[in-house]
Amino acid sequence: MSKIKFCGLTRLCDIQAANICKPDYIGFVFARKSRRCITSKQAKELKNELHSDISAVGVFVNEDIAKIAELLNNGVIDIAQLHGNESNEYIKRLRALTDKTIIKAFGIKNEADILEAKNSKADYILLDTGNGGTGMVFNWELAKNINRPYFLAGGLNLENIKTAVENLNPFAVDVSSGIETDGVKDKAKMTEFVKIIREMNERKD
Repeated sequence: MSKIKFCGLTRLCDIQAANICKPDYIGFVFARKSRRCITSKQAKELKNELHSDISAVGVFVNEDIAKIAELLNNGVIDIAQLHGNESNEYIKRLRALTDKTIIKAFGIKNEADILEAKNSKADYILLDTGNGGTGMVFNWELAKNINRPYFLAGGLNLENIKTAVENLNPFAVDVSSGIETDGVKDKAKMTEFVKIIREMNERKD
């Protein structure tokens, strides 16, 4: 039963499309170098329009801990996703300021990266390709050695998502560029992505 996360939503129409097809999570990117980066003010406005059944995830890269905690505790986001070099000590310090869920992302290139991910103190780990947002997949064979719930990211799209879920059965799948056309979210692709996963989940019941 894999959950679904749409990452990098930036427009009201993206939120409206998500409200219809109902992924489990959506992501707001706060990393300044990302073309999908939005401000705290924009995130708050979009979150106000998001269906209450969908959790909003804030994506950060080496961000000031107090800022993340403030966004979590004020309800602008429900979950923090850390995509930089954040250590277990960083996670511990963030936990001291909030009781919200923390996801730590890891770029997977080899077994050493898998070991680091396994040892993370975050609530969930996310396995990605390098820095994320590349549209490329990593060697999925490495993920078969993970014995804790994880988000699978990196190059997922309508063509490969079925294979990914069948082979790995991740806790959740995380897609961004794979549901875009010409760099913006595509409602039809979002709808089809959810349909594929939900049909697979129903067959597992």
